[in-house]
Amino acid sequence: MPIPKHALAPGGAGLLAFLLAACSPALNWRSVPLEGAALSVALPCKPDRAVRAVDLGGGKADLAMVGCEADGALFAVSQLALADPAQASATLGRWRAAVLARLGDSARVVQQQDFAPRGALPLPGAVRIVAHGRRPEGGAVTLQAVWFARALGPQVRLYHAALYTHKARPALADTFFDGLTLQ
Repeated sequence: MPIPKHALAPGGAGLLAFLLAACSPALNWRSVPLEGAALSVALPCKPDRAVRAVDLGGGKADLAMVGCEADGALFAVSQLALADPAQASATLGRWRAAVLARLGDSARVVQQQDFAPRGALPLPGAVRIVAHGRRPEGGAVTLQAVWFARALGPQVRLYHAALYTHKARPALADTFFDGLTLQ
């Protein structure tokens, strides 16, 4: 990408930094559909996939995950089907508590707001947070994450997207969460 002349002028350093970051090979954004989930996600790297059985207080469910690491950040998206729609908000809350518990005893939520992408259910448990804690090996970590749900036929599908970094990176989190598209 050619660098515009005004980017090299005094005061153009911010624009130059933005252009260099946009061209960074460390963040090669691509749309990744999640099979059976009616969700596409934007990830900056080629994802790994896994499925495991979990119990979030309402019986066992298969949790499908995609994730990757790029530019010092871990990007992860998980989803599961919930048979009882009446349990959606409570299950989102238990899921959030389980994720925060993995950040250790010192975990603290420093920011929380409602979160509902287009097509999602407006539930009390649908939120976006920023939290600080510790990685299992002891290093500091910042979690920027969302939880939300949508109705699909007789089921409710629950979703969780998380960005783990050394320090908060709001612009990166915005790009990641804006790339969550319900289909």
